[in-house]
Amino acid sequence: MYKHILLPTDGSELSKAAIQHGIELAKAIGARVTALVVSTPLNSLVIDLSVVSSALDQYKALVVEQTAKYLDNVRSNAVAEGVDCSTLCIEHDKPYEAIIDIAQKQGCDLIVMASHGLRGVSAILGSETLKVLTHTTVPILVYR
Repeated sequence: MYKHILLPTDGSELSKAAIQHGIELAKAIGARVTALVVSTPLNSLVIDLSVVSSALDQYKALVVEQTAKYLDNVRSNAVAEGVDCSTLCIEHDKPYEAIIDIAQKQGCDLIVMASHGLRGVSAILGSETLKVLTHTTVPILVYR
């Protein structure tokens, strides 16, 4: 069965539930997990970086702080369940591509992710989950 499960998260409540489900699955089958946060570089969001140069440092600090909270939470939940857990934070313009790339590079044989994230259910058709489903060959468990 599965030996290494990738758990991408954006910190949303549904993503947290998907992470917990992935950890419980890993425990039940004796798999290990890798938690992943993909942050979007500020230069992907802003047209003229010279206008917001001071905001760039603030943005990076906020991303580091939030990412650490998300990953620490996953790690502590996994440890509490006796599941081996590693964590990664990647900066990428297209989160779905980073998820697929990390799954392949880390040798993950399952991706567990929420059906939708911070943008909510109205954005499901353009969601990162749908893009991962469309472009990867790694099996995916979508948590709703």
